[in-house]
This record gives sequence, C-alpha cells and structure tokens, in this order.
Amino acid sequence: MVRGRGGHPILSPSEGPIDRPAGDAAADPFAEKGPLRRCIVTHRSQPKERMVRFVVGPDGAVAPDVAEKLPGRGLWLTAERDIVARAVARRLFGKAARAAVTVPADLPDRVEARLRARCLDLIGMARRAGVAVAGFEKVRGWLGEGRVAFIIEASDAGPHGVAKLGRQSGDCPVSRVLTADELGQAFARDRVVHVAIQSGHLARALIVETDRLAGFRRTGAAGSGGGPSGEAGGSEERIT
Repeated sequence: MVRGRGGHPILSPSEGPIDRPAGDAAADPFAEKGPLRRCIVTHRSQPKERMVRFVVGPDGAVAPDVAEKLPGRGLWLTAERDIVARAVARRLFGKAARAAVTVPADLPDRVEARLRARCLDLIGMARRAGVAVAGFEKVRGWLGEGRVAFIIEASDAGPHGVAKLGRQSGDCPVSRVLTADELGQAFARDRVVHVAIQSGHLARALIVETDRLAGFRRTGAAGSGGGPSGEAGGSEERIT
C-alpha cells in the first residue's frame, strides 16, 4: 500500500467512467453500479481503485482488465494476490458470471505482470511529459522546489540513500514496490533507485496503480480452504 511518510494510506479519487451493465442490477449482487465494486470472494464493497476488474471473453476465458476498458460485465476482486488465487481455487468466476468459464491457473501472476507493465507505462509517460525525474540529486532538487507529489523508490535500494532522502520528503507519499531494474526500464537505464513525479493526473494514477501492484507482491500464500465449490445455476468452471 502506498503510504505517506507519516504512515497514512494514500488513495486518489476515482477517475474515468463507471460501467453500467444492462439488466436488473438490483437482482445481481455483483452488478457494476455506483462508485463501489463488490469483491466476488470477500463480498465486501470497496472503491474500484482497490480492486481489479476481470471479464469473460467470447471464448469463455477469464482475463484481467486492469485498465477497465474491455467490453462486457465486470467481475471484481480485491487487489491482492491471495484473493485472486482463492477465486481460482474455489471456482468462483463461474458462479459470479453464471456461465461456464475457463480460468488460467496462473491468473495471479498474469494480473501482477499487467499491473507492473501499467506502472512502467505510466512512469514512461511521466518522463516523456517532463513531469518525472530520476536520480538522487534530481529528486532532491525537485523536493527543494516543492514540485514533488509522489516518490517511487526501488524496493531493493540500500537503506542509506532512502533514509537520507526521506528526511527531505516530509509527508510526500512513497511507493517501494518496483525494483531498481524495473524503474530503469522506464528511464532507458540499467538501474534507477529514486524517482519523483510532479503533481498531476499521472501522479494520481501512479499512486493507485503502485498500490494495486503492491497487493500482488506481498509475501504469503493464498488463504486456506480453497477447492471446488458448487456452481449456481449449473455453471461450470475449468482451470487451465
């Protein structure tokens, strides 16, 4: 989770259109409506920034839709690796979709890969737009000018540089979910440890996306109790 230096969680307001499915939404507990989405595993409603959308393709295959642009009714899960793994193990996608579906066994890894790519794409966009800099001295300079809205530090960075920069950053939100090699890809370098993002929509988007990625990079196995569950309405789910 992205947190400020004071330890408080950071979450930007919702952006973009909300899906409006056809049909009787009141009869469907997982209908996409309003500012919240309901997780098909926990049954808890949360802002969609904390969740990942999935859709069932024309071939019946379940696919992650991290950009929330694919057509069709969305199936939403809390943005955590163990939650997605539990949905796969318990065959919950078929139940929620009320249809026969095919689910890849490595779905949590696929979600992580897409979220990682999305974060790097956004950082690259910020770099090209001139609202991102990399390197200790440049980040420190921007902090001194009051230009920084979000800091990204490599998860494998040494403690000295991180601590030294932390004394200047105050309550600026910080993410440490991407490695130095991954951050380097966004800047066409071998490795990058410190990145600063200027205030704006890209900073807000990166706060959300790095937070979602963090949910798939925490240690720990999926929760117990997995396994096939009865599928309502005669639906069927196949894991490949």
